[in-house]
Amino acid sequence: MIVITGASKGIGKYLFNSFLNNSSESVIGTYLNTKPETNLENYVHLDVCNWDQVNKFVSDKKDAFSNITLINCAGISYTSYTHKSDPEAWKKVIETNLFGTYNLIRALLPIMRDQKYGRVINFASVVAVKPTPGISAYAASKSALWGMAKSLAIENASLNITINNINLGYSELGMISTVPDQYKQKIIAEIPAGILCEPGDILKTVEYLRDTRYITGASLDVSGGLV
Repeated sequence: MIVITGASKGIGKYLFNSFLNNSSESVIGTYLNTKPETNLENYVHLDVCNWDQVNKFVSDKKDAFSNITLINCAGISYTSYTHKSDPEAWKKVIETNLFGTYNLIRALLPIMRDQKYGRVINFASVVAVKPTPGISAYAASKSALWGMAKSLAIENASLNITINNINLGYSELGMISTVPDQYKQKIIAEIPAGILCEPGDILKTVEYLRDTRYITGASLDVSGGLV
């Protein structure tokens, strides 16, 4: 079974539709604020920040889970210079991007360990190492995934469970859609490959990590050379 958080828009939606239309595996997507317009039977309304909701979601579907791949796409951003930032908005980014990711992993790991199989793929970001003003909360939340993945990897590697991150650069999907065109062109000019990441390259990377047992605790850059 493939579980994708944040599956009603952006990268999560693209991966959800790709697997739903081209895979024989069962697919479940989660959403919070953006209600899907199609395939509602494959979606679950879920606040990944709420441990009780996450735990209930997993408990209710426990018998259906088998050979789990968890793809954590749910995330938010907040742009503000730190000295002007709203502490609550800053905290919410950490809660969603880090705690939300942890909650799903924590709830599903016991099942993965019992079945001696699991694939966890988190979406991190190159901004964790690329100095960018105004996104301290987002950068902190994404870089935290690196350390978490390494620790979880050694805890579970002997049970055929891998935990990896994709350090995504700027893609054709997701938050780039909110960037004005003149700034978007500046971003593209900084990318050595000269283009935004195509959705298919994201899918290929996810599939590669699903198929490869010996890569775990890693954070793979999918950035067109942007560092």
